[in-house]
Amino acid sequence: MVTLLCWVAVLLDGFDMVVIGAVLPSMIEDPTWQVTAGEGTQIVTAGLIGMTIGALTIGALTDKLGRRWVMIASVFAFSVLTLGMGFADSVFMLMLLRFLAGVGLGGCLPTAISMVTEFRGRAKAGSSTTTVMTGYHVGAVLTALLAILMIDDFGWQSLFIVGAVPGIVLAPLMIWLLPESPQYLLAKGRVEEAEAIAADYGMELNDTLDRQAAEEAKADKQRSSLASVLTPKYRRNSLAVWGASFMGLLLVYGLNTWLPQIMRAADYDLGNSLGFLLVLNVGAVIGLILAGRVSDIRSPRPTGIVWFVASALFLALMAIKLPLLGLYAVVFITGVFVFSAQNLVYAFVGENHPSNMRATAMGFSAGIGRLGAISGPLLGGLLISLGLAHPWGFFAYAIVGLFGAVLLSFTRPVYQRTVIRSQS
Repeated sequence: MVTLLCWVAVLLDGFDMVVIGAVLPSMIEDPTWQVTAGEGTQIVTAGLIGMTIGALTIGALTDKLGRRWVMIASVFAFSVLTLGMGFADSVFMLMLLRFLAGVGLGGCLPTAISMVTEFRGRAKAGSSTTTVMTGYHVGAVLTALLAILMIDDFGWQSLFIVGAVPGIVLAPLMIWLLPESPQYLLAKGRVEEAEAIAADYGMELNDTLDRQAAEEAKADKQRSSLASVLTPKYRRNSLAVWGASFMGLLLVYGLNTWLPQIMRAADYDLGNSLGFLLVLNVGAVIGLILAGRVSDIRSPRPTGIVWFVASALFLALMAIKLPLLGLYAVVFITGVFVFSAQNLVYAFVGENHPSNMRATAMGFSAGIGRLGAISGPLLGGLLISLGLAHPWGFFAYAIVGLFGAVLLSFTRPVYQRTVIRSQS
């Protein structure tokens, strides 16, 4: 139930990630709005700044206030605000609502990953993260499909309205069905509640790394959430993960925002341009399932390095003029690697941080990474404005993928997989 509820919440997050990219070509061509590429970039950037603030603040709040209510509030807030975007009457109002919705969105993802990792167990951190993140890209696929089916007949505003309703329905269901984190309850002294939930879900309340972290916390009770992930034990990994997350989210948001418009610049029609976006995210779902299985066997770190390198290779291939079917195949394989690479960074964080700081570590990884998410659309918008989006945009994104591989290679595992498994 926890996995399912978090999966649906992240599906809605994925819808919101892609919806701007899906409607931008129509907004630009809409004679009533006449949105420029620069204004489109501003709308995207406003949302990403909100997501950065949300990830940095809400991710840390979950370690203090609990996962459950933070998750519910995030889902409800970004759904209501997205609904408002369907009725906005100016670019400024779209930017404002997108910024506020972004704050809620920023808190949803790290909280969902933290909860599912906790309930499924650290040894399955790779598949826990990638399972949740399939929802992200199922949402993106649905967005592209709805854009193809709805924009011509109902206008681009209809996508915001349709995408908001499920979240407004989901929030009450989460109040009813989503349990609180047992680790959070244990930390707050609510031992009986924690033990009852742990028994229901077959969870281990304190594994080796959690016990070590508890002892460290007792030694320094005044340490802030940020300071805890920058202690000598975690500092190297934190800095490397922040850099890799920056590169990964730059790719994710850059491609999902501007791929249709880049393909329009390469003389493909709107139908195929949106089709590429759909296929890219179908590949992402397949890639997440594959990456989850591989990373549970090999661990997220080496899997993530390979995935970043493969992303760079296939992004470069997208710049080559190919027959339409061949290009669809390359776009699909690119989706398999690009989005999973970023999610394997999250999986590494989930595996190598104890429960009492996992949401904080995840929040800072997502928050710092959101600076990359801001940079990706800015880079694409700049290249489109200069008339250089195709093919140079793909070469630029390929270089980013290589940087991601290098940065992730600087991390060092804290969690000893074989030790934990032998104890269980």
